[in-house]
Amino acid sequence: MEKRWVQHNYTDRETVNTLASELNIDKCLAQILAQRGISSFEEARHFFRPQLLQLHDPFLMKGMEQAIDRINRAIAAKEGILIYGDYDVDGTTAVTLAYHFFSQFSTNIAYYIPDRHVEGYGISTQSIDYAAQNGYSLIIALDCGIRAVEKIDYANSLGIDFIICDHHLPGDDIPKAIAVLDPKQVDCPYPFKELSGCGIGFKLAQAYAQFHDLPSSCYEQYLDLCMVSIAADIVPIIDENRILAYHGLIKLNSDPSMGLKALMQIAGKTEHYSITDVVFLLAPRINAAGRMGHASDAVKMLLSEELLFADEQSSFINLQNTERKSFDQNITLEALAIIENNEVLINRKTTVVFQQHWNKGVIGIVASRLTEKYYRPTIVLTESNGKYTGSARSVAGYDLYEALVSCSDLLVQFGGHKYAAGLTIHPENLESFANRFEKVVSESIDPALLIPEINIDTALHLTQIDGKFYRVLSQMGPFGPLNMTPIFMSNNVNLVGYPKIVGTNHLKFSVKQQNSAIFDAIGFNLGEYEILLKQNRPFSICYTLEENNWKDKKSLQLNIKGIKIEE
Repeated sequence: MEKRWVQHNYTDRETVNTLASELNIDKCLAQILAQRGISSFEEARHFFRPQLLQLHDPFLMKGMEQAIDRINRAIAAKEGILIYGDYDVDGTTAVTLAYHFFSQFSTNIAYYIPDRHVEGYGISTQSIDYAAQNGYSLIIALDCGIRAVEKIDYANSLGIDFIICDHHLPGDDIPKAIAVLDPKQVDCPYPFKELSGCGIGFKLAQAYAQFHDLPSSCYEQYLDLCMVSIAADIVPIIDENRILAYHGLIKLNSDPSMGLKALMQIAGKTEHYSITDVVFLLAPRINAAGRMGHASDAVKMLLSEELLFADEQSSFINLQNTERKSFDQNITLEALAIIENNEVLINRKTTVVFQQHWNKGVIGIVASRLTEKYYRPTIVLTESNGKYTGSARSVAGYDLYEALVSCSDLLVQFGGHKYAAGLTIHPENLESFANRFEKVVSESIDPALLIPEINIDTALHLTQIDGKFYRVLSQMGPFGPLNMTPIFMSNNVNLVGYPKIVGTNHLKFSVKQQNSAIFDAIGFNLGEYEILLKQNRPFSICYTLEENNWKDKKSLQLNIKGIKIEE
């Protein structure tokens, strides 16, 4: 699908010139900083060198005092404490953090993760019954619970207290828990609203340490876990998330926890991890435990402090990930066939597909693949416990969650974010829901959002690229939502030599621009441009800049995102 090129229109030249002068950097780099809200030397210093001292006071979060008071009483009275969490990366890292941290102060503590296939998402009745039967009078729920109004009422009726640590959007009613930690509550004064679920757990540990005058090292040891959750849950990497991700990457690359170290080894990369590496190498493996088996296997690995056990657990999870790949590839092919053989589905602005036998653990991945292919809000459903359960994914700029709110009378339950959500529906409502969802999206989406776009930060001449330029650019990381890897555009570049196809459909070629150096370029899945690139025929490219390591030789390479042939 052809993509639209959208160049950032930034006009404050005075700020750009000031930053370029004060920081002694290229004006293109200064412009990228300015576009990201940085307008002074001091702001740039904090951006390039995030400090843990800049983390917000955890007691600014609504409910934190009540949460710490209840935990203090539970530990003092030797009450049973159950750490509860979701089965994805964010949930399992959050459970690992909270369980490991509070195990330092309580011996009567355990963790519980619901079975995706049996209990489904969020707080389950089964888990509350388990707590009641095993003497756990306090449940700390992480990465879920903000909408579990009825479940918390049930727990209260059994004398079980809840502390909810969530980062999802609250509903109209807030559960009657002892404490609810969620910065997205409308009356929560916490200055940063976009923490991950594990990030909320980190703030809980930070608050407990501050209350008891404990050294910061007792919670900073979890920075690598926190960073993995930030990367995997695709939260904005700004403000506190940027600080946590920055220092979490330093810890992962220098002193990872035993479990993450074992996982890095089995993933085939043991150093120089970036956020992208975490997203593609570590997160899918951690997720595979909950998708193909039980997420407690991921927690066991992340908690392991003995090398042999860590290796065994990571090997097991790696096998589950291999199995997961096979499942999601087959289901994706089936889903594509359903769409391509149905003219109504092809011509819709949404995709809703269902098959009873699809594996519940991988339908979220399939939804992402279908969104990539057709670029429209997508829901993939399967059968589970007599109901249809599904995963939803959106396109950039469209609030999928609000669309589901408009269909809520047809849903058993739903929850999630602007771009990703989960839902459950009664089988008899499927057709009505699919039609309503199509109607709501069709009436509310800007048609331009159904065409994928490449957001270009600035035009760049290839002569501007050198070692210093790349070093400064690299220090703008870690990259992610709201601080994406900068994309540059260069016009009137010329082919050097001949292009060739490598791998399945990747285009490899070299370019120069007037008197610039020659740069190697790689365009993933851009093989169709091979016959269009001709010597002495200028063309435009948009790209990210990266360092290519080949046989211990480092060179700068253009990672091509789009090509336009000059007419």
